[in-house]
Amino acid sequence: VQLQASGGGLVQAGGSLRLSCVASGFTLDDYAVGWFRRAPGKEREGFSCISNGGGTTYYSDSVKGRFTISRDNAKNTVYLQVNSLKVDDTAVYYCAASPLGEDRCYSSSYYYSIRSTVWTYWGQGTQVTVSS
Repeated sequence: VQLQASGGGLVQAGGSLRLSCVASGFTLDDYAVGWFRRAPGKEREGFSCISNGGGTTYYSDSVKGRFTISRDNAKNTVYLQVNSLKVDDTAVYYCAASPLGEDRCYSSSYYYSIRSTVWTYWGQGTQVTVSS
């Protein structure tokens, strides 16, 4: 059972990247998938979620309007399109899966905090570095 995040890199401010999160060993369409990031010296931050069916999404205010989450269950993959990148977006980006069905995402910020235990599987992270 594994989640593999990829697609990070070095990009200038204002640029874009497309991150991918591929699941192996389990069926991702049984899970909501979230994206998280941890910047140097900061606490891990959860900022986006897509429901198992793709019909519900969640974005934190820090990324709303710039990031778009999507999924292709046939490919067992979730994507994160990140646009209008800022230097403050520099972080290691992680994906995680939670067995939350019924096409739902968590709506409370608590579930995206480090205190939450609802995320069952975690990817290893991909580095996004935004230069000024």
